[in-house]
Amino acid sequence: MGRGRGYRNHAIPRNPSIRRDHPCTGRILASPFLTKASTLLTRAQQETQLRRGPPLTPRTRRIVVRIKHTARRNSLVSRSSRAAGRLRALALISGLAAALALTAPGTADADQSRHFSAGDLKAASDAVLAADVSGTAWTIDTEGQSVVVQADSTVSDAEIAKIKKAAGPNGGALRIERTRGKLTRLLSGGDPIYASSGWRCSAGFNVHVGTSYYILTAGHCTEGYPTWRTRLGLPIGPTAYSSFPVNDYGYISYTNALLPHPSNVNLYNGTYRTITGAANASVGMLVQRSGSTTGLHSGTVTGLNYTVNYGGGDIVYQMIRTNVCAEPGDSGGPLFSGNTAIGLTSGGTGDCRFGGVTYFQPVVEALNNHGVSLP
Repeated sequence: MGRGRGYRNHAIPRNPSIRRDHPCTGRILASPFLTKASTLLTRAQQETQLRRGPPLTPRTRRIVVRIKHTARRNSLVSRSSRAAGRLRALALISGLAAALALTAPGTADADQSRHFSAGDLKAASDAVLAADVSGTAWTIDTEGQSVVVQADSTVSDAEIAKIKKAAGPNGGALRIERTRGKLTRLLSGGDPIYASSGWRCSAGFNVHVGTSYYILTAGHCTEGYPTWRTRLGLPIGPTAYSSFPVNDYGYISYTNALLPHPSNVNLYNGTYRTITGAANASVGMLVQRSGSTTGLHSGTVTGLNYTVNYGGGDIVYQMIRTNVCAEPGDSGGPLFSGNTAIGLTSGGTGDCRFGGVTYFQPVVEALNNHGVSLP
């Protein structure tokens, strides 16, 4: 794993036996390896727990559009009138389809007529990185023989053309998908924590090395090594370690002996979820996210190993992609499945009114890199 800006180690040693695959690049109990399969719930159990979340509010309720069907016409209507009605309906549908084609987010499919090798796909992915267009996130889809590129609303057609040009002969491997809103870090888990630098984030998971305890949260929150306090103004302690960009995680020291550090996360409905382990994400996994801005939200893991370009050189690798919404201030909050820690909120597009896409730093990597355990 390469070093990025803000990559320093004040108190937590990096485990030299752990290496990142990329060349460039609250609150828990767990086994030493943090990947115990027994900590994962069955899908039925997860769905039961997802249904126990907070009640729907106007902010979280889905917007449902119901199409009213017209009543049947009188049987005496002439056949010609019915035919004319069908023609008008077809014309209306065609017009609506054309309008939607102009306004809906677009998708450009990869060239299916050509076979792209693993080397071709790697070259295409590297080309997207070299193009350095902020507001994009991408991953290699080996089964689909393509590089899936998510482009937010700020990415222009000229910038899409720049990405394709950079890919050169492998441009046909690119599958461009448009997403609503702007891709941003969600600066501003659980519980809210406040930095001396002036911003608010969310606590992720409580962890420890021996008798020293830390809050694990997002690296873009701990960048600059600020000190931290609670919502009530009680001091927590200084930043002990920060890794951003490349990764997106950091550790905050508990120096206030009066503050507890339980093994749970806030569900924002008056209850807490005990966390008993950590594991890597898998596509289709049912997950929940807790954050100090929007509370508890649920969804599924939709992709792995995404590279995300937030702009200004802030590029992070091997992120988890989900359809769980998040908003500024939710950064660093916990992503979990049942009683298992999965990730830390990094950034995304959209909001919790209309939905969105959110990316997460994998928790297992952050723990294993430093030999950190869950309490």
